[in-house]
Amino acid sequence: MTSTLDGSSAGGQFLRTALALSVLRNEPVRLEGVRGDRPTPGLAHQHLAVLETMADLCDADVSGAELGAETIEFDPGLEGGDGRLEGGEYAVDIGTAGSVTLLFDAVLPLATILESPLSVTVTGGTDVAWSPPLDYFRRVKFPLIRRFGVETTCEVDRRGFYPDGGGRATLRLEPSTLESIAILERGSFEGVRLYSTESESLADRDVAHRQAEGALERLDPGAGEVLERRETTTESLSPGSALVIRVDHGTGIAGFSALGERGKPAERVGEDAADAANRFLEGVAPVDRHMADQLLVLLAVAGGRVRVPAVTDHLQAGCELLAEFGVDVRLERADETAAVSVASPLDGVQ
Repeated sequence: MTSTLDGSSAGGQFLRTALALSVLRNEPVRLEGVRGDRPTPGLAHQHLAVLETMADLCDADVSGAELGAETIEFDPGLEGGDGRLEGGEYAVDIGTAGSVTLLFDAVLPLATILESPLSVTVTGGTDVAWSPPLDYFRRVKFPLIRRFGVETTCEVDRRGFYPDGGGRATLRLEPSTLESIAILERGSFEGVRLYSTESESLADRDVAHRQAEGALERLDPGAGEVLERRETTTESLSPGSALVIRVDHGTGIAGFSALGERGKPAERVGEDAADAANRFLEGVAPVDRHMADQLLVLLAVAGGRVRVPAVTDHLQAGCELLAEFGVDVRLERADETAAVSVASPLDGVQ
């Protein structure tokens, strides 16, 4: 039976989560009103690339796979009845500076149903607006989810900044069995890590170094010692820069980022990321607000409970979508935080 889902009040995250859940459950879906709350609704290049990639991975039957489509139908049709997915090697070219990391985000949960290793090489934007920079994925999200059994790595050939994109990175997944995810208390701070990147065209201005210096000068002393600092100059088709700050503590990892912009001093880029980290340090949640909704699909697979700093629109929409798939997800609000929990994970997954 095909589930019909309404995306008229949601964005691209709704599409990516719905496709991942469809594959995990091996159940067809019909999505209507795709990206309905965006100024230009329907599939853009990035979202079309996600749809086509997910279809290729499981040999799905798809209708509506075209730019601007607001209604799509997706039937994963995994063979064998057990819902397992063959691995292999795939290459994807988004064709624009569309986000590489958001495509990775859709594919990542499939590690839990893999029969053999999977690698997906994507060409597009690695560090672009409205999506996690590549170092957030590599240095923040991946170390956190590895603690619970996701076996993944990422290799970077070239960075891609707006507007030309052209970055290339490879996501590698091993068949993985998830443990229940429990991230409830922050614990004692261990320190911070800084990852600052500049394109070759900005190297003579010391942009990566200045971003890191700006961040360190603005960071609250309570963030602890600097555990790691990396400044990288990279090949890229467009000039650009990015900074990611990782905050390590007893039970979780949080990340904060900022991108370089034309006319914006490099020091200010670092300060912006540090300001976000400082706001986090004032609270008590063990993960950052962006990680919260990224963990939802993994919670649906393995069950567990995560304390989050805020109930964002993405988190609320994601919880409602999980419920549409029959996941018993609960969102409990407190004075300063909220907790999202899944007591009974998806049937038949893992």
